[in-house]
Amino acid sequence: MPAGGAATGRTAVQAEPVLVAGLIEVCRATIAANSDHLCALDRAIGDGDHGTNMRRGCEAVSAEGESLSSLPFPDAMEKIGLTLVMNVGGAAGPLYGTLLMEIGRELRKSDEKADFSQVLKQAIDAVARRGRAHAGDKTLLDVLYPVHAALASRSPLGAIARRAERSANRTADMKAMRGRAAYLGDRSIGHVDPGASSCALLTTAICRYLGEHRPQ
Repeated sequence: MPAGGAATGRTAVQAEPVLVAGLIEVCRATIAANSDHLCALDRAIGDGDHGTNMRRGCEAVSAEGESLSSLPFPDAMEKIGLTLVMNVGGAAGPLYGTLLMEIGRELRKSDEKADFSQVLKQAIDAVARRGRAHAGDKTLLDVLYPVHAALASRSPLGAIARRAERSANRTADMKAMRGRAAYLGDRSIGHVDPGASSCALLTTAICRYLGEHRPQ
């Protein structure tokens, strides 16, 4: 998820090391605190290990926090994405990894004051291609696309976080079309998608952290 300038849709390619380190830690702590909840959501429609997988990935990223925070922001995003691919099991690793690796690649191609909403849109579209999914399929895309819309409309950080939370909750009304949950058919309705939930939790944590620590 994005760092820096989230309320305006613009971010500098370079980010302060302390900001990157802080974001890594707040994401790790958020997933650790909600791991059991994410596993419970996943037991209803999947393998029951989403929280465990996400926790393992975030801990792997945190273990590299010092070296990651010393990198240029695009390089840090790409390396974090690769770390998630290598350490998060199931579909979540490739999807979250693709998101962050594409953010890094797009930022590297952009100028120093890139429009982050455009960068994020390119990255989300890459996730959709990787997962062969679309909005409405009951996946983390059902949080990512609304978050992008809020960012593109220059919504404040608090509004972006609330949009993410509402969007995750709305996946309970959707029928799963991708992944193991798709085999349940209509029985997947009534359950929040665990990937959408972890995405909303991370988005909320990042927005809160940026609101408190982002350089003015």
